Amino acid sequence: MNRLWAIIICGGAIVGLSVGIRQSFGLFLTPISEHLSLGREVFALSIGLINLLWGIFAPLTGAVADKFGPTRVVLAGTLLYCSGLYIISNAVGPAELIAAGALIGVGMSGLGFTVVLGAVGRAAPPEKRSMALGLASMGGSIGQFVAIPYAHVLIGQIGWSSSLLFLLATAALMAPLAWGLSGKQDMAEDSLAQTLGQAVREAVHHRGFVLLTAGFFVCGFHVTFVATHLPSYLSDKSFDPSLGATALTLVGLANIFGVVAAGYVGQIIEKRLVLSVYYLLRSFIFLVFILSPLSETSVLIFAFCLGLLWLGTVPLTSGLVATLFGPRYMSTLFGIVFMSHQFGGFLGAWLGGYIYDLFGSYLVMWWLSIALGIVSALLHWPIREEAVSRVRVDQEMAS
Repeated sequence: MNRLWAIIICGGAIVGLSVGIRQSFGLFLTPISEHLSLGREVFALSIGLINLLWGIFAPLTGAVADKFGPTRVVLAGTLLYCSGLYIISNAVGPAELIAAGALIGVGMSGLGFTVVLGAVGRAAPPEKRSMALGLASMGGSIGQFVAIPYAHVLIGQIGWSSSLLFLLATAALMAPLAWGLSGKQDMAEDSLAQTLGQAVREAVHHRGFVLLTAGFFVCGFHVTFVATHLPSYLSDKSFDPSLGATALTLVGLANIFGVVAAGYVGQIIEKRLVLSVYYLLRSFIFLVFILSPLSETSVLIFAFCLGLLWLGTVPLTSGLVATLFGPRYMSTLFGIVFMSHQFGGFLGAWLGGYIYDLFGSYLVMWWLSIALGIVSALLHWPIREEAVSRVRVDQEMAS
């Protein structure tokens, strides 16, 4: 049990640093775009590229972590992540922003949820796995809660370029935390031998896995659009820039409770049902937000309500992968599902900037977010939440 807590704490801290700093990039959208005399699409494209490459490389880094352990993957990811932050801090045009986005995106694939939750899922016993995944995912919420006001204060005091160097030094703390994930983990449920290739083929031909992957696309679209463009959206409405930072901080605060609740609820109610409800609630929250008179109060209520659902989908989705296929290749299989999430994230960031530059408004993006939430709810509902026959046999033999 002590070993499990060490993995949860170190893994949660790694996710908190990597995801938290990444979630603060929306605060840099306006100052960087104005300083470099660029439209919002360029930096939004860089942020979108982070999400895209994070997703594309997630199955690969997950497979490496499944085979060789997560420590080396996290160390390599930290190096790439910090290199990207350094390049952005010295950017003079679009080329540097795009190159930095590529480095950070590949680095994130070794630092985010897929590698960390795979380690947690293998270390946790089945009856405690959902809660353990929720606690580790909570690191991302705490990271956002801390990183956004941290970045906001830095930008106000020393400017966007120097702020990124401070964030680089903070991100470097992930390297020593990587050693907390080292060591052999429990593989008791893997009594029937299966290769990585066999596990992937089994998953991609499973109807529930396909539906789960398609539905997770929407989560990426939602959270990246809001994290990237909400501060600029509020500035366009003549609110002080601090409101955007406060709103995203409140999202992180609310989600500290949200992910723990999701992990707990996922142990007593079918995860696919909870996911359907979550996506419907997101659509409802977006709808109320755009139809209500906009004020500081309505923004903060929106942020808190959305925050309760923000990353709660992560322990539910990753836990459903482990339920269906077991934890042995969880990093790889969740990496495939997460790739869809990041394609959604790419579109949420880039398309938000493109549509704004095209129409001078984010209204189309809000309505698209509402429609996609309903689609995702419908995709999750028919998933059959039961282990494949191989895993059921493994569990019987292990018991």
